[in-house]
Amino acid sequence: MLEFEEYKGKLNARKGALEDLGQALRLDEAEREIAELETESAQDGFWNNVQHSQQVQQRIKLLKGKCEKYQKLQGAWDDLYTMCEMALEEEDASLLPELEEEYTAFEENLEAMRLSTLLTGEYDANNAILTFHAGAGGTEAQDWTQMLYRMYTMWTERHGFKYTLMDYQDGEEAGIKSATIKIEGENAYGYLKSENGVHRLVRISPYDASGRRHTSFAAVEVMPEIEDDGEIELRDEDIKMDVFRSSGAGGQKVNKTSSAVRLTHIPTGIVVSSQVERSHFQNLENCKSMLRAKLAEIKEREHLEKVSDIKGVQLKIEWGSQIRSYVFMPYTLAKDTRTGFENSNIGAVMDGDIDGFINAYLAMQADKADKRS
Repeated sequence: MLEFEEYKGKLNARKGALEDLGQALRLDEAEREIAELETESAQDGFWNNVQHSQQVQQRIKLLKGKCEKYQKLQGAWDDLYTMCEMALEEEDASLLPELEEEYTAFEENLEAMRLSTLLTGEYDANNAILTFHAGAGGTEAQDWTQMLYRMYTMWTERHGFKYTLMDYQDGEEAGIKSATIKIEGENAYGYLKSENGVHRLVRISPYDASGRRHTSFAAVEVMPEIEDDGEIELRDEDIKMDVFRSSGAGGQKVNKTSSAVRLTHIPTGIVVSSQVERSHFQNLENCKSMLRAKLAEIKEREHLEKVSDIKGVQLKIEWGSQIRSYVFMPYTLAKDTRTGFENSNIGAVMDGDIDGFINAYLAMQADKADKRS
């Protein structure tokens, strides 16, 4: 029964980390804010301002979710400790496999929640806007881009987040040339900003009759959604707008009327477009949201004081900035070039199991910050 004594020791050693996490999450402040916001939401006329009331309700949900996650983690620690004591008291070795499995899950959840406390960047708490671009290589690259699109939407669903299509351009034969989605959820940008860069695929191409191995590239841009509150100012004189008819097969994804919108930000050369909505106004709003997001991401990445400091040469994702390789043949492996983290279960990765990559990146950034301080 030595194993159960060892697990008791491990749990006692992790108790301090669990308590430190509770302090880092500032749960007392969160509970006070929840009480204040619930009082506000009970006032007469609260729903008169729909936008504000929705923001309040969303904030309450976010804070309650954080508190509940921590309470579940505490409950898991209590259950594991009780299981150890029960097994020792009854000399029941049959509980060991369950204990091992649940302890591993506890460790993973504790580490993931600890890393979430590191998301203190200016825009980390914001929703995220992801744009996918196919690299050179025609159908093969466009198919790879669609595979990445699916991977991130499945990650979104795994976390209970919501995604909304903002722009979509079909590939010529299969896949997609480009697409943009907005992902709404707690710290969506803080988690996903690590995914910004070029993703490389190695596989036997289903589009090659000779069965040769192909290497394909796709770029993912990750930007924070910025509310239209004046924080990122879009001046009319800085924007050129074009209206055009949606292109590509599209199915139900794109609208076939001349209501698609393309905006060019003249000072920086940034170009965004939206063609998925039937309304010209809705496509225009999508474009403005994407443009604010791109400007905010560049401002943060380049450590600039204001948007007007952005220069056009800083905007493109370089094809040399590869962050991850996904190999399907002759072996299966997804490996991050920055952290060294890897996962040989390529099927799980493509089904949205990328938290290991995200957490490894956050841990690396935290380690760098510790060394600087």
